[in-house]
Amino acid sequence: MTDLDLDELATELADFAAPEKKGGRSARAERIIAGFEEIQRFVEKHGRAPQHGEDREIFERLYAVRLDRLRALEECRSLLAPLDKQGLFAGAATVPAAVVETMDDEELLAELEGAEGATDITELRHVRTAADKRAAEEIANREKCEDFDRFKPLFEQVQRELANGMRETRPFRDDATIEKGHWFILGGQKAYIAEEGEEFVADYGRKDRRLRVIFDNGTESTMLKRSVERALQKDDAGRRIIDPVAGPLFAGEVEPDDLPSGTIYVLRSKSDDPAVARHRDVLHKIGVTGGDVKTRVANAKLDPTFLLADVEIIATYKLANINRTKLENLIHRIFDPARLDIEIKDRFGNPVVPREWFLVPLFVIDDVVQKIQDGTITRFRYDPKSAALIESSRS
Repeated sequence: MTDLDLDELATELADFAAPEKKGGRSARAERIIAGFEEIQRFVEKHGRAPQHGEDREIFERLYAVRLDRLRALEECRSLLAPLDKQGLFAGAATVPAAVVETMDDEELLAELEGAEGATDITELRHVRTAADKRAAEEIANREKCEDFDRFKPLFEQVQRELANGMRETRPFRDDATIEKGHWFILGGQKAYIAEEGEEFVADYGRKDRRLRVIFDNGTESTMLKRSVERALQKDDAGRRIIDPVAGPLFAGEVEPDDLPSGTIYVLRSKSDDPAVARHRDVLHKIGVTGGDVKTRVANAKLDPTFLLADVEIIATYKLANINRTKLENLIHRIFDPARLDIEIKDRFGNPVVPREWFLVPLFVIDDVVQKIQDGTITRFRYDPKSAALIESSRS
């Protein structure tokens, strides 16, 4: 928290002052005393002054904030010193703008107002930290994302992966990481952490950094990491979208779409289409079947999925107890950056866009299958520029 402007705080306190009561104290003074007496009752009960820290109960933290603010204001010290039987203001004249949890002056008055006449700490009302207010304001103060075209395909892919089970959403936990490349649901919208700034030390010695957050409605916001965390914690529907995982591809439990045994097949097209012939050595169709591969491709030249041409079986990989849908989705997601973009006409002249053909070398497909089998595939992504799997920088 920045240094307190005591004169400004005193002025704002005065703005809330009601006409003095007959006893000689203003309503404002009565509120301050009532708030201080609550702190005194805490000290009597626990034998110590309230302390800051995330491991402390919320009301102890509120009392600690309140005490620091009362100590910092000369007017409050003068008013409360005669009542300070526990020595809470000892040495308070030199108390700096402490490294405390943020509470602005308006919130301090609101809390003191809630303390007047209170008999129990649960009667504190409407206390909201400035950090919470900042988090809400940062989310509300979004602006148009000028380069949303870059991110739109990512949002579409994540939606597909949620729909087909490759990704899942889970409640946001305090120990969940928030960093570049992570996905969340915040305020009912998918949110993507697109960029992160340099780490710095913020108030109370905590580390923080600025994040560029893109939302699925084409807006963005530059938010502090801790603001994102607070917003997710306070959003009852806040979720984190977990990274794609292989899932129970080779699990012991049988699922409805599991196959007792199956085959990953890799095909090469014999089509004379120039777009196909030009890349024939690295253009492969990758699929999964529970039956015989030769039977599967027998009528390839009649099927637009096979580019209406005969195919050559390049490689097969036998697997046991696999979930066909999840396996195909996983393989296709990995090679999505190298997916062939081609449109052909079926036998009736209707346009068809085959989706299972990829410009990827056979040795990389071998590598992917191996990493699927040993469970390490989630640590890698395919880089079409180098035509190789590279280890992802994301955790």
